[in-house]
Amino acid sequence: MIHSSEFDAELSGLSEASHWLVGFSGGADSTVLLHLLKHWCTVNPEAPPLFALHVNHGLQVEADGWQQHCADVCEELDVPLITRAVQVPAPGGEANAREARYAVYSANLQPGDVLFLAHHLDDQIETFFLRLMRGAGVEGLAGMPQQRPLGAGQLCRPLLGVSRENIEDYASRNNLAFVTDPSNSDAAADRSFLRQQVLPLLSERWPAYRASVSRAVGHMQAVAALLPDAPATVFSALGDPGIRLVELQQRGQGPARCIRAWLRGQGLQAPDQAQLQEFLRQVHEKAQDAHPRLDCGGYVLACFGDAVYRVPDFGVSAPTHSIALVPGEPCEVPGVGTVSLEPAAGEGLCIEPGERLNLGWRAGGEQCRLCRREGTRSLKRVLQDARIPHWWRDRVPLLYRDEELLAVGDFALCLSSRYRESAAEGKALWQMRWRRPVTASSD
Repeated sequence: MIHSSEFDAELSGLSEASHWLVGFSGGADSTVLLHLLKHWCTVNPEAPPLFALHVNHGLQVEADGWQQHCADVCEELDVPLITRAVQVPAPGGEANAREARYAVYSANLQPGDVLFLAHHLDDQIETFFLRLMRGAGVEGLAGMPQQRPLGAGQLCRPLLGVSRENIEDYASRNNLAFVTDPSNSDAAADRSFLRQQVLPLLSERWPAYRASVSRAVGHMQAVAALLPDAPATVFSALGDPGIRLVELQQRGQGPARCIRAWLRGQGLQAPDQAQLQEFLRQVHEKAQDAHPRLDCGGYVLACFGDAVYRVPDFGVSAPTHSIALVPGEPCEVPGVGTVSLEPAAGEGLCIEPGERLNLGWRAGGEQCRLCRREGTRSLKRVLQDARIPHWWRDRVPLLYRDEELLAVGDFALCLSSRYRESAAEGKALWQMRWRRPVTASSD
């Protein structure tokens, strides 16, 4: 039977963390992990504060009930629960759900935090076979790492060497209640088909296949550790992570392997070799106005300027309708992020109490005069000069008062009737804040 003391060495090495968070779905695996960590923290009072983090994907009719179950379990264990709801676009529901989930994980990790996930030995073996069937290379067959950076913190999988059978035994012996996701038994999904149809046959022929595959994964991890380091990550004007084209051209291991190393550093599975080579051909031969793009399932690569970037999974089309915006009241816009009017420390906009402004979106033909710049410019030119990637341009929030354009995103103030270099005595100035969707990595 699993005992929390088995993880003493690993957990003691993480005890200097600011907080511990458990990705808690309410299923058997994460319930066992939360129970183990709670027991370890009780025995080791020097452990960091422990929290549970539940992501409600809304993909099943039982989703709200699962969230309530998680709240009940956390109340019984005396563990604070953080809940976050996400919108998951379809098709590609599972890949998109994973992407949204990791985005939440990344966004909720502060510097020094550790996030624990309940992936176990059988998950690792299923991942190995799924990637093998996709023709993955060394990096893909190295499977899920025990630890890796995530956002501002660290991701840790303490159960990666524990079998599903042992986890279920622990849950039974401790009378742990958990939920069951019906999608896990849907044989139409590759992972479920592998789990229900293929691996039982392997087990009949080779009963010790788990140990053998686990050793093979370990060999792959050792080889992957010897591969060239991932190239440096650069960021677009709006924070999209990317890699400069010059890195692809100058590194000796070749452009495809260079991108694979970078994706591995991002915690992402690389695309198929043929798809990647075709994308790189288009990047190499692209015309000045062309925008090569590669859909990799859970994420997208696109070329802009002198780099290849990872594009956010917006999930919805760019907005087209006007949205009212009131100072001090954040507005969440699907596919755009959260937009708000907040007090400005220096220059800003003079807005009367209770006055409502409007968010609009690029439609074509917009003109504006930027502060400290001569003449009137087209919005298209403003976005180009600010090096805003093309995938963002229809999503940049435009702040209007009636027909007058006051600000372009959070990077350009217009010389409008509301612009002030400094606030009058007793008055406040306001500025637009735009918090864009988080682009996170996932295994």
